[in-house]
Amino acid sequence: MSQAIPPELLEEAYRRGIFPMADEDGRIHWYSPDPRTIIDLERSHIPRRLGRTIRRPKFEITVNRDFDGVIRGCANREETWISGEIMAAYTAMHRLGKAHSVEAYHEGKLAGGIYGVSLGGAFMGESMFTIVRDASKVCLVFLLNRLKERGYRLFDVQFTTTHLKRFGAVEISRREYIHRLEKALSLSCRFD
Repeated sequence: MSQAIPPELLEEAYRRGIFPMADEDGRIHWYSPDPRTIIDLERSHIPRRLGRTIRRPKFEITVNRDFDGVIRGCANREETWISGEIMAAYTAMHRLGKAHSVEAYHEGKLAGGIYGVSLGGAFMGESMFTIVRDASKVCLVFLLNRLKERGYRLFDVQFTTTHLKRFGAVEISRREYIHRLEKALSLSCRFD
């Protein structure tokens, strides 16, 4: 395994609208897509069926209880962009208080989660996974509510997926993204 991306470099990249992903060989590539996908925190919504799931106490939701378990769960796929170097980099960011996880537990076991990077009033969602149906979606709703409650202004989800569209994900130009990012970075929001 090669040496992890230094946390300072990773943070600076995020501040410029750039993020890393590894290819199948583990080589790191840097991206700043145009268009960029965000979930507008003021216009996000919860799918109806998921709302019913949330009202039932099926999952225990926690924050930063098992960052390592979440990132490993996200990487545990046939095809993944989360290499050992990527895991080490985000774990280092987590130790610095700049990367966070939301976990869902079902019957005492990790059932799903989401992790990302928090800088100022911007949260960059990186990946999510689920073992028990709807676990990652419940984490996403918890995360959306937490970001709203704490005054965040930008929730970056990088690329559009059908799944994220259900929550109100929209594409904006890179130029608009950078504008929103700069405004969000000027804020002082606390994730935990």
